[in-house]
Amino acid sequence: MATNDDLDLPDLEKEMDAQNEAAAPADGDKQEPQDHAATELEAVFDVPVQVSAVLGKASMEVSNLLKLNSGAVVELDRKVGEAIDIYVNNRLVARGEVVVIDDRLGVTMTEIIKVER
Repeated sequence: MATNDDLDLPDLEKEMDAQNEAAAPADGDKQEPQDHAATELEAVFDVPVQVSAVLGKASMEVSNLLKLNSGAVVELDRKVGEAIDIYVNNRLVARGEVVVIDDRLGVTMTEIIKVER
């Protein structure tokens, strides 16, 4: 398994393919259905999770916060074009880019964050 904390999606797919090939049974062995893992996780498919896409952060004093009016601009700690952070239940899981779909904003994941335990 790769030792990098950050894996690009193509790298992650290659790594998963390599692991699947290594775990493939010999010709004489029985092979479980491919959806076996999905069946094991079926109990948690309906569990709601909170997904957040963070464009950036800013720190300010309460006095400055109270002075903000409609149309005020708050400078964030990110540059234009820089990846945004994607959190699931307040845990960083990926980075991505903001996209526009019809008249709504969305996020395209460009990098999965791998955390060693």
